[in-house]
Amino acid sequence: MLSTELKSQIQGAYTRFLEAKGLKPRYGQRLMIAEVAKVLGSIEADAEGRREGEPAVVAIEAGTGTGKTVAYSLAAIPAAKAAGKRLVIATATVALQEQIVHKDLPDIIRNSGLTFSFALAKGRGRYLCLSRLDMLLQEGEAQQATAQLFEEDGFRLDLDEASHKLFTQMIERLAGNRWDGDRDSWPEAIEDTDWSRLTIDHSQCTNRHCPNFQQCAFYRAREGMTKVDVIVTNHDMVLADLALGGGAVLPDPRETLYVFDEGHHLPDKAIGHFAHFLRLRSTADWLGQVEKNLAKLLAQHPLPGELGRLIEGVPELARELRTQQQFLFSACEQVADFKASEDMEGRERPRHRFVGGVVPEHLRELGTEAKKGFARLTDVFTRLTELLKQAMDGEAGVGIASHQAEEWYPLFGSLLSRAQAGWELWTAFTVEDPDDSPPMARWLTLAESGALYDIEVNASPILAAETLRRNLWNVAYGALVTSATLTALSSFDRFRMRAGLPKAAVTAVVPSPFQHADAGLLQVPDLRADPRDAPAHTSAIVRELPGLVEGARGTLVLFSSRRQMQDVFDGLEREWRRRVLIQGNLSKQETLIKHKARVDDGEPSVLFGLASFAEGVDLPGAYCEHVVIAKIPFAVPDDPVEAALAEWIEARGGNPFMEIAVPDASLRLIQACGRLLRTEQDRGTITLLDRRVVTQRYGKAILNALPPFRRHIA
Repeated sequence: MLSTELKSQIQGAYTRFLEAKGLKPRYGQRLMIAEVAKVLGSIEADAEGRREGEPAVVAIEAGTGTGKTVAYSLAAIPAAKAAGKRLVIATATVALQEQIVHKDLPDIIRNSGLTFSFALAKGRGRYLCLSRLDMLLQEGEAQQATAQLFEEDGFRLDLDEASHKLFTQMIERLAGNRWDGDRDSWPEAIEDTDWSRLTIDHSQCTNRHCPNFQQCAFYRAREGMTKVDVIVTNHDMVLADLALGGGAVLPDPRETLYVFDEGHHLPDKAIGHFAHFLRLRSTADWLGQVEKNLAKLLAQHPLPGELGRLIEGVPELARELRTQQQFLFSACEQVADFKASEDMEGRERPRHRFVGGVVPEHLRELGTEAKKGFARLTDVFTRLTELLKQAMDGEAGVGIASHQAEEWYPLFGSLLSRAQAGWELWTAFTVEDPDDSPPMARWLTLAESGALYDIEVNASPILAAETLRRNLWNVAYGALVTSATLTALSSFDRFRMRAGLPKAAVTAVVPSPFQHADAGLLQVPDLRADPRDAPAHTSAIVRELPGLVEGARGTLVLFSSRRQMQDVFDGLEREWRRRVLIQGNLSKQETLIKHKARVDDGEPSVLFGLASFAEGVDLPGAYCEHVVIAKIPFAVPDDPVEAALAEWIEARGGNPFMEIAVPDASLRLIQACGRLLRTEQDRGTITLLDRRVVTQRYGKAILNALPPFRRHIA
């Protein structure tokens, strides 16, 4: 039970915060503080401080304008400190992460009377590797020659003038303590191609053996995290940490209270984390490169003992595997019937999906052979990196000097992680799915590869429920999941299924302070065109759109298909087209900046966007007075993961359309409608150009799940 002391501490912090800021309490915010405090502040622990009993998980849907960050921080920070645990706040987007670190938490410290420390935790890829920078700038010929052998694996050393200038500046600023090695704190934008040469992953890091370990930006940042009460990070970092068993980079889950903000993304992020892919042609090329490079390496450095023997065996192993990849390429080419399809962002991806995740027998046999080959290659590279570690530790008998081992370790580390990725893909692609669990989705994608084409082999879980249950909910001391959109069709069923929430998880919906009925109108005009008849529907939008949005300063028009978006744009009169900014011509950021500048100058501006503009885009006031939604955003029917999930539900006697398609579409529609009201002062109109919310049986449920705007249905 929540102790009286903790309860009064949380209430006191909220009262002080409101008084200091001159704010009135919001009903939804108060409700959210109470729910979070009740669950996370009442966890029973044993003498060692470990949670007892059922997992402590609470899921709260809090509408836009509730003040979620303040609510969960004021409740969860005192609860974590009282239990002697750390609080990890994970978000899905960089924008929210930065807002929490630079604005919300400092604001809470200033105004609530709570004392706590916090830090931002980023992945290794955001930090410079000083050894890599040294290698790029130094003239050491031997080192250059070795690394040149591994050019394919990102060890490209030739520098153009601009890169050389940039890298020299970096060394100077690091030496003068004017930069901390964090990509995000460098004053100018750094091109991805430049940055990728300066950073490494964990498989290439020599850790304490590195001569620059004491100055390492990543380890310094990580050390800082061990001393703080609150760590702000992203979903991916939490999932990566859990995949390593938990407590590898972030605190041990058993000693952690988690907050997942933008939590509706968590199930998809978890699926992506355990999905695997491999490109056959480029993998065959890489294996050819490995064969050639290691033969060359041996010619330059005759090596004694086990190290030499292991490296000697790699070229033949790589040659055999390369031949297997080529056989697999031909087999996939014969099996595949590549159909062009569009994903939610409108990208065309010709794909061939294996129905029910069942791969033809001969392809599975070839895949199993490839799996065995990659397992052998992984074993060899694992042993080689172990020997190099021993040599770095100064152990005699390895047959290589410690400085040489230090130089080679990142190279062999990158080979190991690629071999491991190959083994993981072929394992997932060929494993027999257990009868009582959802199968893997398996498919082939046609990919471009220079002048040639490549075939990408994919295997992905279709639900993250079991993974999240096993690695997160059952292990964590406690967790809160929150978002403006956790329910679908006014129920948590969809999220429970996808996220594997424990049976005992507490769920709650807290209201937004927005007066939807006063602030917004939802209209469904009769276009006399069925959205399932794309040409007729597109023509009707072209005809009606200019009249519909007349008088709005900023308009956002959302499409479910890139093709329809382009066709509507092309069909509009040239003069009217000038006011339209279409997603994809500029970056998302530049498009939004241009749109705002036009509205600021008093010009009407219309944004045409796809799925990524229907969520997370913040256009308050005049920037968005009218949201037009072309049609109910049903998922693209041939998304391989969703299609496999639908088959599985159907095979178990369910109705995939009503159980998946409709709730998912309802959720996306609510997110799209959420673009209209961003502050309590906003006013505007939402127009849905899809009569199915009126004519179809499921339409009423979708309509009733939307925020309570005034309605005008023709």
